[in-house]
Amino acid sequence: MLLNRILTSLGAMALMCIIQGPVAAQNLTRQDEVLLQMQKAFAKNDAPKLQQLLTQAQGHPLESWAAYWALKARLETASPEEIERMLNRYEGTYVEDRLRADWLLQLGKQRDWSTFKRIHPGYRMRDDREIRCYALGIEAMDAKAKVAQDIKRLWYALREADEGCTYVAERLHASKQLSADDIWRKARLAMDANRPKAARKAVDIEAPRVADQMVLIASDPAQYLRKRIVAITHKRKELAVLALIRLAGKDPDEAAEQLSAKWGLMLSQEERDWTWGVIGKQAAQKLQANASAYFDKVRNDGHLTDDMLGWKVRAALRQKDWPAVQRGISAMSAQEQKDSTWVYWSARAQLATARTNAQRQAARDQLQGLASMRGFYEQLALEELGQNVTLPARPAALTEQEKALAWANPGLQRALYAIRIGLRSEGVREWNYSTNLHTSGGMNERELLAAADLACKAEVWDRCINTSERTPTALDLEQRYPMPLHDIVLQRAGDIGLDPAYVYGLIRQESRFIMDARSHVGASGLMQVMPATARWTARKIGLGGFSTSQLTDKDVNVRIGTAYLKLALDDFGGSMPLAAAAYNAGPSRSRAWRNGPVLEGAIWAENVPFSETRNYVKKVLANTTVYAAIITGQPQSLKARLGLVGPRPADQPEVNEDLP
Repeated sequence: MLLNRILTSLGAMALMCIIQGPVAAQNLTRQDEVLLQMQKAFAKNDAPKLQQLLTQAQGHPLESWAAYWALKARLETASPEEIERMLNRYEGTYVEDRLRADWLLQLGKQRDWSTFKRIHPGYRMRDDREIRCYALGIEAMDAKAKVAQDIKRLWYALREADEGCTYVAERLHASKQLSADDIWRKARLAMDANRPKAARKAVDIEAPRVADQMVLIASDPAQYLRKRIVAITHKRKELAVLALIRLAGKDPDEAAEQLSAKWGLMLSQEERDWTWGVIGKQAAQKLQANASAYFDKVRNDGHLTDDMLGWKVRAALRQKDWPAVQRGISAMSAQEQKDSTWVYWSARAQLATARTNAQRQAARDQLQGLASMRGFYEQLALEELGQNVTLPARPAALTEQEKALAWANPGLQRALYAIRIGLRSEGVREWNYSTNLHTSGGMNERELLAAADLACKAEVWDRCINTSERTPTALDLEQRYPMPLHDIVLQRAGDIGLDPAYVYGLIRQESRFIMDARSHVGASGLMQVMPATARWTARKIGLGGFSTSQLTDKDVNVRIGTAYLKLALDDFGGSMPLAAAAYNAGPSRSRAWRNGPVLEGAIWAENVPFSETRNYVKKVLANTTVYAAIITGQPQSLKARLGLVGPRPADQPEVNEDLP
């Protein structure tokens, strides 16, 4: 068999790494331990230690990583010849491309444009915006190419100030390819994103002598706005806009008072519209009832960003103002209007305001183009068309040859080996590179399904899911929605009266079934339980002798996580979206966000102020609906799970007031 022939050609160590479970510490080889020591030394930038260990890593399946760490730690002093030797030695691998990117960034900072131009064509990932800015800057210097629009797009998208794009923006501004308004727009975007340092770096390009004013704007915008006006210059007005943006982030109503009482008469129409847009956005994020009134003061929606318009639409949804919903979406960029969120709400608005059968049919056609099992709004579109959420037929089974080719892929082999010995970050990057940047330009759909199948069999569930999700037409939901620990989860959920589909939907979003997952805030395990929450839950359910070190045990983690989820669900009257929001952002926030009008669950979820929690709630509920279809084999309803969300009824006391 082809599969057997290919497998016999693989190294025994790499093969065992794929087909067995996670490698226990005592089963690591001596060279594995060397690699782990080198990773720690690299994190500490300990170049001598890396060089000392490098020879011991020769011949290891992940030797390329050892060589990369050792050279990267001293890249600034390495000769071009040494760097190029390593690029040639590991040609075609992720490590080669990663080193090339690191070198390009260094060459950009050194302004070594001749070497940059020579090695840049070999850079395959093309995912670093700073490198792209340098490359565009060279084009502008060499051929006076018109790259300003590309530079602005890249620069504006960066939330933090980076050296590359800022440098190129300075050069293009000096050559008058970027205008003063272009620079001020970057400053506005940065201030609106709560990045005052990035705003200041942008302002330094156009107005380097106002650094002290930028410091005051960042620390006390109200005081800056109270200063006596000497002259109304363009620079003074733009600084006032930055101050109003900063103030709106703290208190949108106070910013509105300042704009109405003093600054509105001094600013241009575009400046007023932008500022009212920011004020409306900040009020909408605080779920204030007057958010739409602030947006109504905008004369030209074309002056607003897509982000502001998104919040204008969300505020209109809370008021069920369907004409305003449609106007807001229509003002978005063509690309933004294609997002499934706005496709769905645009169709809903058209249905709500349609006067003719033709208008209603156009809205239904829009929903039909969106409807599928792929995500939150895709599932809602199905239901809006009167269809249940049901499992589609699985794609044709993978052939032996398709599976064998995935098993034999060197990049996937290295990725799985790295993950198995504890180098998860490196393994994930190897995997993503191998599936995204195949020699043919990217894996095709069948290759992606085979790679996902390989990850599933190796129980590397996050790569299984993420790879399967990238298939453009084939929809293998049982591959995308695996059910590890099936008996444990179903038994535990059944014991406490919790829907197992909801548990699986949450775990899939929390950890992608990574058993040893740990977040930057300390949440642990499959269900990403915080230590304090775990201790409270253990006391609540009478779990004696509990220690937070037990959260790495899958059985204990599931027991604690499901118990907390059930307590949260009970506290929120059985509302899945409210409990999911509480699980992610804390119950106090979820309680505050439910205040206001009674809303259909989808409108409430779309208005969750935190983008992370908003996406989390939508994904958990969509996941839950798919898992319910898999578990029961019956049609399901996402709308039923969303329900209605509003203030807690007066006769419904909080079940657990101390719910953490």
